[in-house]
Amino acid sequence: MSVMVARKKVVRKWEKLPGRNTFCCDGRIMMARQKGIFYLTLFLILGTCALFFAFECRYLAVQLSPAIPVFAAVLFLFAMATLLRTSFSDPGVIPRALPDEAAFIEMEIEATNGTVPQGQRPPPRIKNFQINNQIVKLKYCYTCKIFRPPRASHCSICDNCVERFDHHCPWVGNCVGKRNYRYFYLFILSLSLLTIYIFTFNIVYVALKSLKIGFLNTLKETPGTYPSTEMGGCSQSLTLLTVLEVLICFFTLWSVVGLTGFHTFLVALNQTTNEDIKGSWTGKNRVQNPYSHGNIVKNCCEVLCGPLPPSVLDRRGILQQEESTAQEESCPRGPSAQEPTVAQGPGGQAEESSAQQKDGSVPHLSAVPVPSLSNAEMPEEKQLTSGELPVPSQDTGQAEH
Repeated sequence: MSVMVARKKVVRKWEKLPGRNTFCCDGRIMMARQKGIFYLTLFLILGTCALFFAFECRYLAVQLSPAIPVFAAVLFLFAMATLLRTSFSDPGVIPRALPDEAAFIEMEIEATNGTVPQGQRPPPRIKNFQINNQIVKLKYCYTCKIFRPPRASHCSICDNCVERFDHHCPWVGNCVGKRNYRYFYLFILSLSLLTIYIFTFNIVYVALKSLKIGFLNTLKETPGTYPSTEMGGCSQSLTLLTVLEVLICFFTLWSVVGLTGFHTFLVALNQTTNEDIKGSWTGKNRVQNPYSHGNIVKNCCEVLCGPLPPSVLDRRGILQQEESTAQEESCPRGPSAQEPTVAQGPGGQAEESSAQQKDGSVPHLSAVPVPSLSNAEMPEEKQLTSGELPVPSQDTGQAEH
């Protein structure tokens, strides 16, 4: 016997969230879909630090101080922690409007703007909001169906509105917004210090070795060398790993340190990269930044040390959906559930066994007993005398034949 059973399938909210994001660990990790450059970032940091700890740190710890590898390890761990925190967290995504909310907002807009004549362009959907005695415009997002909060913007890569949107950084594989900007700033700051640290002590390592055995012998002794062309019968070799470290640190130094300086300038003004590129507070109108406190210390404290707002996505919230499944249930057959036995009555009708009646179940249609008619109740042409036997009709005989 098949029974329809309604089961409740547990579905997390992150499985139904719109946008171009990737979720891992049951919604705990949130990233952009484009993660190739993020893996390159991990490879460069891990590879450079592994070479530094494997070769230069051992010599420097013995010759100069054992604190050199310790401090390098602290910088490395701090940079990796802030990188992962920036990449795996919600940057401040604003949920999209529900269908009922979107319809209500559309009604409000139509009531405010009125009917627009055909052929004319409708007015822009903008609300004015006052912050620190200054008017700030709230723009309408046609994708998310909401009026974006101040300083929010829609990321075209992740397809989400992000609160206090700064920029989308492919090197960390995520947007940078209100909830992870401080970790992004600490990451580039610690990475700048780590790059300068490794680059400096690579030069110190080569200088110390060169004072003892000479520059060319230093290059020959370092592991990972490859022979070059022979000139004058002397086999020259170059240090592949040390040169590789120096080159990575040299080119990384200018970009990362420059980026750190630029964001330090923005933090001091309490401004975002998006606002700086658009010229929101330095345009023709010369509108002052309403979010700045006019003090560098206060601005830095607000951006880097202010309270961190919770995520409004509720990624791991539960959505229950019912699904009906057919289950086959096998009922054990006991003595009371056996097939009904049919007894032949005196009139030739089928009678149910007492076991079926005691069970109380509904009998099958073919096993329903037919009530027998007495001789008196039968019609006159069908009544039989006591000594007369029933004669089968011709049709019955042909059917049996």
